[in-house]
Amino acid sequence: MARAAEAVGFDSLWLGDHLLYDLPGRVTRGPWEAWTSLAALAAATERVELGPLVASTSFHAPAMLAKQAATVDAISGGRLILGLGAGWNEREYRAFGFPYDHRVSRFEEAFTIIRSLLWEGRVDFDGAYYRVEDCVLDPRPARPGGPPLMLGSTSPRMMRIGLPHVDAWNVWWSDYGNTPGGFAAVRDRVDEAAVQAGRTAGEVAATAAVLVSLPGGTGRLMGNAYNAPVRPVRGSAADIGGHLDAMASAGATHLQLVVDPITQESIETLAEVLATLDRD
Repeated sequence: MARAAEAVGFDSLWLGDHLLYDLPGRVTRGPWEAWTSLAALAAATERVELGPLVASTSFHAPAMLAKQAATVDAISGGRLILGLGAGWNEREYRAFGFPYDHRVSRFEEAFTIIRSLLWEGRVDFDGAYYRVEDCVLDPRPARPGGPPLMLGSTSPRMMRIGLPHVDAWNVWWSDYGNTPGGFAAVRDRVDEAAVQAGRTAGEVAATAAVLVSLPGGTGRLMGNAYNAPVRPVRGSAADIGGHLDAMASAGATHLQLVVDPITQESIETLAEVLATLDRD
């Protein structure tokens, strides 16, 4: 599927960093582990960028997460985008034994360690939640300064922590209503926060996940705690392409298509959407 997506012209591939969800009907499901999978995709592809959407700093010791990112960046030849967030799904924290309390405070410390190692290659840090002593990141990432950083949150406190340092931010489809107008409102709010953080409006690239429903889709579920009554994008290639054009006009620089269903056939269907966009 990754090779097919690359072949039809997608720019990037993304994996969620999750462990399990409880779904209606007492069903529990979980994906493969994200970083192992990203390493496999890095070896199987040649051109597309790769990233976690987004890596939960709560699931990884921060210095090890920097090590994983540097490794995948090397395997891919410098194609990793490192999306980072604090996580949200309490069920998987409890199931796998990770602390759920003070998630944003934990993220702030982890983010400091991760970016210091990727940017400078060495860090000492003694915080309330994490401690690393003369930690050295070797080998270094494929690119000087490491992979681009993306903040997977638009909450006020997370933006105060992340916007001074990141290259991009991301908003999930259910958080902006999956509409260009909803996205534009979020973008205005993030731009204002970026200026307050010492950046210029538009300096931090705006990205968004878009929920797309294709033939065979049965609904995209993410667990009882995070579902939202959002209308997916559907219709002809021209209809879907028109929505993506509208998102670009609203300020999005990169879009992640959250496709229902995630199948080879869906990738082939979306190839026509990409062709429509290229013609425009």
